[in-house]
Amino acid sequence: MPARLRPTAPIAAEAILVGDPGRALMLAQELLAEPKMSNHARGLWGYTGAAAAGRELTIQATGMGGPSASVVLADLAELGVRRAVRIGTCASLGDLALGELVVVSEAREGRGAFASPEDGKAPRHPDPALAEALRGQLPEARVAPVLSLDSLYRPERDLPSTLAEVADMQTAALLAAAGELGVGVAALLVVSERADAGQLPDEDLEAAAKAAGRAAAAVL
Repeated sequence: MPARLRPTAPIAAEAILVGDPGRALMLAQELLAEPKMSNHARGLWGYTGAAAAGRELTIQATGMGGPSASVVLADLAELGVRRAVRIGTCASLGDLALGELVVVSEAREGRGAFASPEDGKAPRHPDPALAEALRGQLPEARVAPVLSLDSLYRPERDLPSTLAEVADMQTAALLAAAGELGVGVAALLVVSERADAGQLPDEDLEAAAKAAGRAAAAVL
């Protein structure tokens, strides 16, 4: 039995990973026929059900931040998950507008403030087949690198980055864990905030997350 998840229903070999438990429920209702709660331990809600063409799919919350996402992925791997797509939110560091979708091309780690090229941290890369399939599903999405911080991005504090177009808190750690676990993982992010435009309204964020979820379900 995994150390953190306590499955109450079978876990599928393919999964969509989201940070927010509420978004896991929303996507389960959007994408799955008769979803069954497959985990509620630690508030990490998970659901399993039939997606398109009757394929089983798990939608699992990973919590906030890279450490939480990494340990959840380790438990999912122990339970048989072999491929997954992260759907998350990010802050724009450049010209990406609120609500745009980003297929992650690579992810670098930051330590509370932005990494610099001199830091020497090697980028983490998504599963190439999954990333390519997401690009095919979403030709309008931007393909871009992400910088994953261990604290919330604050434009008044954090330095500009030449390494990435968006910032989040999970993707680099999740891709690193995926490589160690032998799980194929890609990431699809919604731009939910910009320094000069505030935050994406909740209803627009929900619509973008549903579009991302449909694309992820189609490629898994």
